[in-house]
Amino acid sequence: MADTVNPQITDAVTQTNVQILGSAPGQAMANLFQATGSALGIAAHNATAAGQNANTVLQAVTTQGVALLYGVDTAAESAGISEILSVTKPKYP
Repeated sequence: MADTVNPQITDAVTQTNVQILGSAPGQAMANLFQATGSALGIAAHNATAAGQNANTVLQAVTTQGVALLYGVDTAAESAGISEILSVTKPKYP
């Protein structure tokens, strides 16, 4: 069995190793950039969804507040009319 290796084989293996070692940092940075871009995209999506949910809650709160404001006058009038129409003496001095 021969102890020597064909120089073309040695050169091919060396070139492959050099190519892999040379391209590894670039591929690592590409993977980092892809992961960072994906994380930022998900963060923007979450922020948008949170804003939409907050708008829904704020709209419901505003609707309830307006309904309360519209109902205050009606409730006061209703209490006053019921006192006027009642047979008993009014509760205020």
